[in-house]
Amino acid sequence: MTDQTALWVFGYGSLLWNPGFTPEEVVVARLDGWHRSFCMSSIHHRGSPEVPGLVLALDRAPGSVCTGLALRAPEAERDRVIAMLRERELVSSAYLETHQPLALTDGRVVEALTYVIDPGHEQYVALDLETQARRIAGAVGGRGPNDEYLFNTAAHLTEMGVHDPDLDWLVERVATLKSGG
Repeated sequence: MTDQTALWVFGYGSLLWNPGFTPEEVVVARLDGWHRSFCMSSIHHRGSPEVPGLVLALDRAPGSVCTGLALRAPEAERDRVIAMLRERELVSSAYLETHQPLALTDGRVVEALTYVIDPGHEQYVALDLETQARRIAGAVGGRGPNDEYLFNTAAHLTEMGVHDPDLDWLVERVATLKSGG
């Protein structure tokens, strides 16, 4: 039986490698009906209004599955963690704060705080992979270069044994672009 009052957070992008808090428990988890995608134009953290970058968001996609991490926050830090996540993730209104059911690899199902893209927001984009690579290779924002975000996320997914063909292609293409190719 899972404590339904626990604060679980779903990490599928930068929360995988930089959650901003020390989780009490970390479990690989699956979210059904959503796809991890570079579909959010980043004008704050990984780009600027002049040179927007791209960050990952969850885009609704029936039949899709997104594998990430379920991160359980310490109960004593619940309010601080929620406030920190809201400040970080809701810097614009492109993300929607939702609660989604996650299937944990140990068989539990938990409700997790999950940030998903608002497909009606002006920062929502649907770009081909080459355009994504070029934007990621050239953008820098308040939290650093956009390619660093891509490389860190892809490396952590690989460590988890998660294969994402689009991210693998983007890593290779962005590295080539950054090396002058």
